[in-house]
Amino acid sequence: MTTPLIAVVEDEEHLAQGLLFNLEAEGYRVHHEADGDSALAWLLAAEEQPAAVLLDVMLPGRDGFSIVRALREAGHYTPVLMLTARGRSEDVVEGFAAGADDYLPKPFDLTILFARLAGLLRRMHWQRAQTPAADLAPAVSAEPSEKEPANTIDVYHCAGRTINFDDLEIRTPDKTVHLTLMEADLLRYLIERPGKIVARKEILEKVWHVHEDTDTRAIDNFIVRLRRYLEPDPSNPVHLLTVRGVGYRFMPEE
Repeated sequence: MTTPLIAVVEDEEHLAQGLLFNLEAEGYRVHHEADGDSALAWLLAAEEQPAAVLLDVMLPGRDGFSIVRALREAGHYTPVLMLTARGRSEDVVEGFAAGADDYLPKPFDLTILFARLAGLLRRMHWQRAQTPAADLAPAVSAEPSEKEPANTIDVYHCAGRTINFDDLEIRTPDKTVHLTLMEADLLRYLIERPGKIVARKEILEKVWHVHEDTDTRAIDNFIVRLRRYLEPDPSNPVHLLTVRGVGYRFMPEE
């Protein structure tokens, strides 16, 4: 079994060295980049893609949001855990909208970081289709992340599409679309509540565990993308419906 390679993109030297030391102590191999431009160049060109990326938001050069966006646009679906001192829900959702898979606000507990990292590696096994998910991460002593929702639907068929939540894919008649964890969690949450109105605040708190009083409409960006993946006519949706001023509702096929 190949030891997972973890990329650490962090410009604060003391924090980066602490992460590298502890990751190696947990059994991972590591690679470090200290600025956004060199990090993106390495991630796009690396002969061995990392199993996951620990990515700071505030970096010299490109910021973390633009790095994630560029990776996804280039077809790189490496799991990204964003490390951010920006705790506002709008910043968190911006990271999710860019394509990040999870976030951890600074300062953080190392046991929580390792639990989140192990959870990402387990749940991103679609990138390693022939490798058992349990082989992707060394054992950690932390409890599983509380962010991971209880999974009840693994495969769902709608509008001629097959949604495979375990593989994070939507298969259409002519292509396969990869989902981020946040997209998959949102879509599953709505599908598991057919016909029910789900408020934006509920999505923030129950799906992404962003606890803040201020609501945000940034979730609309996720719905727009999911409609492109799922709806026969995204401009005239029949499944992912907006309930104006409240939230969203999933309507299954009759």
